[in-house]
Amino acid sequence: MRTVIIEGVEIHLAHPDLLPLDWVGQEDLLRQLLSAWMVLADDDLPLNPRLIGKPGVGKTTLAYAAARRLGREVYIMQATMDTRPEDLIITPVVGNASQIKYVASPLVTAMVRGGVCILDEGNRMSEKSWASLAPLLDQRRYVESIVAGVKIPAHRDFRVCATMNDDASTFEIPEYIHSRIQPQIFIDFPERNEEMTILKQNLPFVEDQVLSYVVDFLQKAHEKDERYTVRDGINVARYAAKIVRSEGLSVRSALARSVSMTLGEEASRYIEKPEM
Repeated sequence: MRTVIIEGVEIHLAHPDLLPLDWVGQEDLLRQLLSAWMVLADDDLPLNPRLIGKPGVGKTTLAYAAARRLGREVYIMQATMDTRPEDLIITPVVGNASQIKYVASPLVTAMVRGGVCILDEGNRMSEKSWASLAPLLDQRRYVESIVAGVKIPAHRDFRVCATMNDDASTFEIPEYIHSRIQPQIFIDFPERNEEMTILKQNLPFVEDQVLSYVVDFLQKAHEKDERYTVRDGINVARYAAKIVRSEGLSVRSALARSVSMTLGEEASRYIEKPEM
């Protein structure tokens, strides 16, 4: 495990996330995020954007793709309602010979190494956890670990963004944090051709006919502002393809069963019924 010495304290660093994620379409969203992270002069600072959209529309994928475009290491910090301030910064762990060692979070590792941290589903965190990040998200650019007794400054190349589901917030984001995580970048459902490309990239072994039916289903659901996303479509297509292969059903029949069993019977209203 990699380590760094901060104020005389040895800190063990996390490893970057290496994921097979590609951003498809909506290049303007990628440009918006990269613009927010841009620094115009030595005394300028990057912004800390907020990516907002329904679950499964690709917020994390967008952030990951932007970070990779910058050539930076990427660290994903998954937020939950149980995330504590020490989880976000440094956690003490009992090592060999009952010695305490200090382990940096993905966020702090990104700060130290000049990487990008994606604070995933940030609106699930409590105000207490957000408060521990306040000095990082303004011109001070540091965090303090009470556990390790150190102050950790952010590398100049460090960048951060938070993803937030617009319908699954557990806690309200405090106002003083709202002003620190701007701009807001809204991610909507992909267009038909983009959804087809995403499905093909994730499911190259599935027949185009199955994928086309799934895209039809998704587009009809989008028109009614349903919550179903391309992530759901990937699961539906994968299961439908398995049903076709194992049971010999028609594509339409397999899709009807897959949608019902994957997303629930209420989702079946958006598929074309198989011929009897």
